[in-house]
Amino acid sequence: MSEQNCLVTNDWICGEYVSSRSQELIDATVQHMGITAASVAIGVAVSLPLALLARRWRFLAGPILGVTTVLYTVPSLAMFSLLLPFFGLSASLVVTGLVLYSLTILVRNILAGLQAVPEEARDAARGMGYGPLRLLWEVELPLALPALLAGVRITTVSTVALTTVGAIVDYGGLGSLILDGLDTTFKAQVLTASALCVLLAVVADLLLLVLQRWLTPWTRVTRIRTNRTARAERPAKVVEPA
Repeated sequence: MSEQNCLVTNDWICGEYVSSRSQELIDATVQHMGITAASVAIGVAVSLPLALLARRWRFLAGPILGVTTVLYTVPSLAMFSLLLPFFGLSASLVVTGLVLYSLTILVRNILAGLQAVPEEARDAARGMGYGPLRLLWEVELPLALPALLAGVRITTVSTVALTTVGAIVDYGGLGSLILDGLDTTFKAQVLTASALCVLLAVVADLLLLVLQRWLTPWTRVTRIRTNRTARAERPAKVVEPA
């Protein structure tokens, strides 16, 4: 009986709300996932050329990293206001803002990954006749994958949270439900949408972690060998006679 009356009593935890508004929750979650996925994918597509430019011409590294950092510090309301004349009140406005926020993390991680590629690997590939493009796609990017995917994981989690800000233009996914719930003091809606947002971030991070381990199996082998070497080199404990 209490579960049936939880909407009337405005409880924080209300199963009746979830069952009666399930389609609304699904639609908001799908929109949230779509905006997040589009933002991260476009962010990676934009960040990769920027990181390559910064790696190729060192004098561009400072300006590129500086501009992306400044973009990240712009408040979301100000960012959306600046983009509003170009995109209007649309999902593109939110996606563009999120892409700009993602650049500082992605560019830094991709650049760090590329710079960490051993020079011996590059020399060996060149000795085998690899040209610059083949060297990039078959040697450098695969070896930079751990850092790149680590940046994608961080960006994805932060983008899931930032997508909620899109509620101010009615394209915030679960954020729209949170904002409406706060405006109407609808506790169950606020808590349920917030919990789904956190769950979405956790699930996305776990899926990307599995993808990262699948795409970079050599990192596990290296870690195992390092641990074995450390145990082998550890001095044996000397037991002194009594």
